[in-house]
Amino acid sequence: METRGSSAIQPGKRYTLEEWRGWGDDQRWELIRGIAFSMSPAPRLKHQRLVMHLATQLSVQLAGHRCEPFIAPVDVFPFPDAADDRADTVVQPDLMIVCDESKCRDEGIFGAPDWILEVLSASTAWKDQTEKKQIYEESGVVEYWIVNPDTLDLIVYLREGARFAPPVGKRLEGAVPLSVLPEVSLSFSLQR
Repeated sequence: METRGSSAIQPGKRYTLEEWRGWGDDQRWELIRGIAFSMSPAPRLKHQRLVMHLATQLSVQLAGHRCEPFIAPVDVFPFPDAADDRADTVVQPDLMIVCDESKCRDEGIFGAPDWILEVLSASTAWKDQTEKKQIYEESGVVEYWIVNPDTLDLIVYLREGARFAPPVGKRLEGAVPLSVLPEVSLSFSLQR
C-alpha cells in the first residue's frame, strides 16, 4: 500500500472496519466514513511535547476521579455500529477524556469520549477542523478542542443540544478550564 502522510490509500475507495482490522500493525490508520487516512509519519516533536505535557496535567488532576484521560494511539469507535464489520469509522484523537467506564474495552473506546483535543499539523489540519469535527459532533462528544502548537491558539466547541455551539477562540496560556470538568484546567507555554 503506497501512502503519503494522511492521504487516502486509494482515492475514491471506501473501506469497512472489517478490512481495516485486516491491515498490519506496522502502520496506524484512521477510517473516516470509509476513507482511509495514514497516521504516519509520527507527529513532530513540538506536537508530542504539547500532548505529553497536557496528558500529564490531566493524569494528575484526574487521579482518583471517575473520568480517565487517554493519549493516542487509542482507537475510538465513535458510533454505536462499531461491532458491525460494515461500519466505516475509527479515529485516534491526540488526547481525550472518557467518563463512562463501560465505553473502555481492550480494543479501544466504544462511543464518544466526553472531551477531545486535536493538535493541528500541516497534514491533519483540514481533517481535524472538518471531517473529525463533524464526527465528534454527530457522535455526542461534549467538548472538542483544537490547538495550534505554534501559536497556542485554541478553538473550543461545546455541545449545545444535539450540535456544537459556535466555536469560541482562546489561548492555551494560563489556566484554561474544561467546560465538561470545570475543576480541571490546562495550560502550556511556548517557552520550552
